[in-house]
Amino acid sequence: MLRRLPPLAFALLATPTLAQEADTIVVTATKTAAAIEDIPASVDVLTLGEEPGRLRGAEDVASLLSGVQVAVANGSQPVFQIRGIGAVDHQALTPGAAAVYRDGVFLATNVQTGFLLYDLARAEVLKEPQGTLYGRNASSGAIDFVSVRPGPDQPGSLRVGAGNKGYADVEAAGGTQLAEGVYGRLAGRVLRQGPFLDNVAGPREAGGVREAFGLRGSVLREGGVEVLLSGHYEHEGGVNASPRNDTLDLADHEIAVGADGVRDTDNDFWGGRLELSGEAGGWDLFSLTAYEAYSQDYGFDFDGTPAPYGDPNLNANLSYDRNFFQWSEELRGSRTFGRLSTMIGLHGSADDFAQDYLIWCGALDRAAQTGTCPYVGAPGRVGPTPASDSQVLSLLTRINQDRRTAAVFTSNDVMVTDTLTLTLGGRWTYERIEGEGFGIHLFADGTRAYNDRDGLGAAVGSNVIEDDRLTGNGALRWRVAPSQTVYLSYATGYKSGGFNGEVANNAGHYQDEGLFGAETVGALELGYKGRVGVARIEGALFHQDYDDPQARIFVDFPQPDGGVIVSNSLSNLDAAEVWGAEASAALRLFEGFEVEGSVTLLDTEIQQGAGANEAFGGNSLPFASDVTAVLAASYERPLAEGFGLFARADAKHSSGFYLDAEGLTERRQEAYTMLNAEVGLTLPRGARVSLWSRNLTNEDVAVSGYGFIGYDTFRSPPRTWGLSAELSF
Repeated sequence: MLRRLPPLAFALLATPTLAQEADTIVVTATKTAAAIEDIPASVDVLTLGEEPGRLRGAEDVASLLSGVQVAVANGSQPVFQIRGIGAVDHQALTPGAAAVYRDGVFLATNVQTGFLLYDLARAEVLKEPQGTLYGRNASSGAIDFVSVRPGPDQPGSLRVGAGNKGYADVEAAGGTQLAEGVYGRLAGRVLRQGPFLDNVAGPREAGGVREAFGLRGSVLREGGVEVLLSGHYEHEGGVNASPRNDTLDLADHEIAVGADGVRDTDNDFWGGRLELSGEAGGWDLFSLTAYEAYSQDYGFDFDGTPAPYGDPNLNANLSYDRNFFQWSEELRGSRTFGRLSTMIGLHGSADDFAQDYLIWCGALDRAAQTGTCPYVGAPGRVGPTPASDSQVLSLLTRINQDRRTAAVFTSNDVMVTDTLTLTLGGRWTYERIEGEGFGIHLFADGTRAYNDRDGLGAAVGSNVIEDDRLTGNGALRWRVAPSQTVYLSYATGYKSGGFNGEVANNAGHYQDEGLFGAETVGALELGYKGRVGVARIEGALFHQDYDDPQARIFVDFPQPDGGVIVSNSLSNLDAAEVWGAEASAALRLFEGFEVEGSVTLLDTEIQQGAGANEAFGGNSLPFASDVTAVLAASYERPLAEGFGLFARADAKHSSGFYLDAEGLTERRQEAYTMLNAEVGLTLPRGARVSLWSRNLTNEDVAVSGYGFIGYDTFRSPPRTWGLSAELSF
């Protein structure tokens, strides 16, 4: 269910223990209490753990939020959009416009954002540009997934579930006191599901199989200096679902691909963090040191058909082999001086990304990295002087990227009067990105040569992006009554530019014109928060100026025979504008029955001048539904002693949206409504059993898309249902 948290909680996201009362939320790590009505920003908090059928991946939280959409790039890499802001990008070199955190640790690539969910307390969503409170800069907002912390009152649970589409799920969590003031906790989950799409032309596994395992351990030492040490490991196996090609006549939840592109997934994620918090000289101090890493090997049928237009020689498959690690350190200090409350922070990070991107036709010879037929896009990259007379078969692109960041930030509240508070924040960020790589084509005789499309030079090189930015925010909040607040805020943020991780055609790929630039957002918001009778109501009007929005631009790729293949690249448009309104309400109608809902209205427009992308002007931003609305309800009723009945349901409606900035009808997802529901019995000794269903309306939704030979889309899972049993202790 939805609850509201103050942005001050976001200033110490990794550390709070929240005590929720009717009007205040106490952030114990800062020894500060803040009434919900006093917060000049839109912040949603999802209390997790009781959703019908349980959430499986991070992308599932979007189903509980209005104004938040998620594009699941390549079917497994979530990229969040908040209030229309955020590039729909399937490459993994850059973070999304909405910064995603895991227990306060920033996740620097969209490969990490699809992690398995288990033992979570809540997810916290900030719906405005961010940078003055914590972490990294972000142009649309921030989402943090917060785990249950060890402690004297920590809960324990064991849950098992089974259902259709091969669903099997076991999750357990619990902890104990290890010594005086020292507590430990261990949590894990094993999940298996799929195939969830029906492949009508080849192996069933191409419909998507997920075999996931996760384990997390943490130790908390209480005292003058509180210490929390935690580590996690997750494995993702199975088979990545293949996309659907729009040239095929298929029913809902169907795809049609052959066996050549079906590839086992082998992804591993691991990391750890050390939190220190205490007090010195009147300052509340906090430190977060973290390490995150992954290795990833997966692929799928690139063209989404057994034989594009009936020609098997147009077949294309792809794979990604990635390795990544990141270090980060954050220091924050907060203190109150009379009517001034101040927070000052420092943030630094270093990450290293390496990727091999291979495209081939037919069955793959893994040692030679070539297929059994020529990839249709390979001949156009050989250049004016081919390195061999034999047939060119496949393309390999390698890129390595190092990123270093440093920032200083501050957020300050000044009580101008007893009812009027001024908030001022600022951030200076420095960023250096070094990239190098090459693109080669591979011949049947074993020859390898650099790509040289149009004879513009070999596709090998390096470059450096160096940038520093000032961003900030300001707000006035006026308490017009004990439980009524009006606020006006303005915030700026940005998302950095970077290198394109797609096929390197020639030397221009690594030159300045082959890079994409940073995007910036300025957001103005007028809002209200208050109580009316038994209901808590919030509303906001907002306007966002979106400069240099990053977007995947589709271009024509000429072939030697005069034909054209459509390809794309991450680039910048000129500008865009967003107008919007948002409202939410929560109330308890009677004992045991609670209802919450929210609606977000958006009007987005790309503003593009003359040039190659002039036609994009006037289009809506990708994945920006004009209307998104969420409704959730829960009911609990006691029966005989120790027994009870419960029911829950949540639904989200999204009006139609375009899958990319080009705004073509054939690349549009029409309006849909997804419904999840659960009904069950509570039993003595903390046990319960339930019957649940997700996507009860059986909607078939495009979760992302790309242009190649035709247009390919990754699809949402169909209706799933199952039984679950849980024991809480």
